[in-house]
Amino acid sequence: MFPYGPVANSSENTMNGYNRKVPPKRRYEMPKYAAPPKKKTCKERIPQPKNTVAMLNELRNGLIYKLESQTGPVHAPLFTISVEVDGQKYMGQGRSKKVARIEAAATALRSFIQFKDGAVLSPLKPSGNLDFTSDEHLENGIENVDNGKLVDYIQKTLMLTEKKPNLTSLEQSTLPLQMFCMSQNREKFKHVSKSAITVDGQKKVPDKGPVMLLYELYNDVNFECINIDSAQNNCRFKMTVTINEKKFDGTGPSKKLAKNAAAKAALASLCNISYSPMVVPQKNVPLPIDDKSSSMELPQIHADAIGRLVLEKFMEVIKGQEAYSRRKVLAGIVMTENMNFFEAKVISVSTGTKCVSGEHMSVNGAVLNDSHAEIVSRRCLLKFLYAQLDLQCNQATAYQSIFVRNTDGQYPYKLKSGVHFHLYINTAPCGDARIFSPHENDTGVDKHPNRKARGQLRTKIESGEGTIPVKSSDGIQTWDGVLQGQRLLTMSCSDKIARWNIVGIQGSLLSSIIEPVYLHSIVLGSLLHPEHMYRAVCGRIEKSIQGLPPPYHLNKPRLALVTSAEPRNQAKAPNFGINWTIGDVELEVVNSLTGRTIGGQVSRITKQAFFDKYGFLMKNLPGILKRSVTTDYGQTKANVKDYQIAKIELFSAFKREDLGSWLKKPIEQDEFVLNE
Repeated sequence: MFPYGPVANSSENTMNGYNRKVPPKRRYEMPKYAAPPKKKTCKERIPQPKNTVAMLNELRNGLIYKLESQTGPVHAPLFTISVEVDGQKYMGQGRSKKVARIEAAATALRSFIQFKDGAVLSPLKPSGNLDFTSDEHLENGIENVDNGKLVDYIQKTLMLTEKKPNLTSLEQSTLPLQMFCMSQNREKFKHVSKSAITVDGQKKVPDKGPVMLLYELYNDVNFECINIDSAQNNCRFKMTVTINEKKFDGTGPSKKLAKNAAAKAALASLCNISYSPMVVPQKNVPLPIDDKSSSMELPQIHADAIGRLVLEKFMEVIKGQEAYSRRKVLAGIVMTENMNFFEAKVISVSTGTKCVSGEHMSVNGAVLNDSHAEIVSRRCLLKFLYAQLDLQCNQATAYQSIFVRNTDGQYPYKLKSGVHFHLYINTAPCGDARIFSPHENDTGVDKHPNRKARGQLRTKIESGEGTIPVKSSDGIQTWDGVLQGQRLLTMSCSDKIARWNIVGIQGSLLSSIIEPVYLHSIVLGSLLHPEHMYRAVCGRIEKSIQGLPPPYHLNKPRLALVTSAEPRNQAKAPNFGINWTIGDVELEVVNSLTGRTIGGQVSRITKQAFFDKYGFLMKNLPGILKRSVTTDYGQTKANVKDYQIAKIELFSAFKREDLGSWLKKPIEQDEFVLNE
């Protein structure tokens, strides 16, 4: 038998009759305490010494470099780039655009450098056969100064003026005059904002990436990855860029995209330069919304503030109930007074993507039919409006309300001047605003002979996601039909927002008390397509809407996309949604399929809850003429004449445009009366 271990005192083993030598085992001595591998940090490289472009940008803000020509063979091109400073154009040439840009900046800097002997480096006079590589183009016999030495000289000059502010006139004459003036007024120049890039007076998307442009405009730019969030199976990176001791954040699914987002936020805040899709594209192709983008774009800094406020409030209210933080769609409404975003208030926060199942319909308004996040946020806003009108019931608290008595109109109350509401949704609303290919230029007209693909009214499907055109639905919905298995259909969020832009966001009941309230802006976290979004929320009926009773009108909200766009979430949508309104102690979690809270209770933002609040206001609010509410919920709404006229005109406008008929819920849902 073979032994189980090696043969003692032998360097050979026998196997299958053959002898072979066993090589001696090599021992590897591991250090007792192995040094751990160095972790990669997310800090950026140490800033390089300034070149002539950076130096010129310190002296003149917002300069634009233009490519004048490209000559030479393909394998060895020669670029000519110009820059205009104080009305004078300076040229530079090089084998790359970067080198040509540096040479153009150096030429501009030489134009106002004055040396001790009084000689001046004059501007170049470009000519057809100018050799930019020779030293013969300088006037007054001064030999060419190397670009590196030129920058070094300027930096030393600036240091000298800072150390010796009280120079004699003779000493001043040896310094660059414009640099001396700049150093004496350095604080003044610190606050000069770089102008936004424009074409013919209209803003355009820069043709350079945000990070590159930021480095060109500023020298002290430092990026740092300060946080990595891997929640919800979506790896998210957070980058912070520091410029002149100011910090700007950006997030994204990769460090590169997070860095771009941070740079966009910085450019929007410091220079009013926007990369928003609402801005004219860099190729100067006019948007198909008839130049409405310039007036409909919300400033990027405001859009970012709205998105940040809603996200921060969501993270705040979800603490302690993280099990319900899972979501696909997040929405919220922010209120500002006189567009002061430093004191803006988050009115509501909500999540959700589902509608109630038909078997859970309620005959007394006790369930939420539509739990899509933006619809829930608007219902939370209604709760806030009722609370603000409650303040008017007591003379001691009336001054705290956002409403004031309306002495010269048909409505007892109206919003205070300067109060605006802004809707945030982390993605385009379902329906017409989301029916497009995000990575294709599909702005052309649909050539299908039998239908109009764009602008169609669409409906959500119960218990599911997505929408279908109303022409594919079964028409009028009936109570018994739904209970027997017919799908309960609800109008899409795009269609409901279009409705809000006609009849207001205050609802029919409050329309008997206050003037219509409209959204000032809609900010998206992703999937903003200017043409489709504008058409969906107001554009498809702007030519056919007519006969609206004043003060009802077609509202055109400003649109914007946040710089830190939300990624596409491939996770399955949960069957619950949360809602929170300012003043609430804690959030409410609703089962979207039943329309009730997860504990089976009636939600605080149902029809039933609002009808009760309306009944209280009619009894206690000063200035109300007809105080009794004797009819049911549906008839009470029908009695608000101007609101009903505006709503009917909205439905007629869709029909005139051949976009379908508005689908209503079974009328039995609204046949309930006030609780005793």
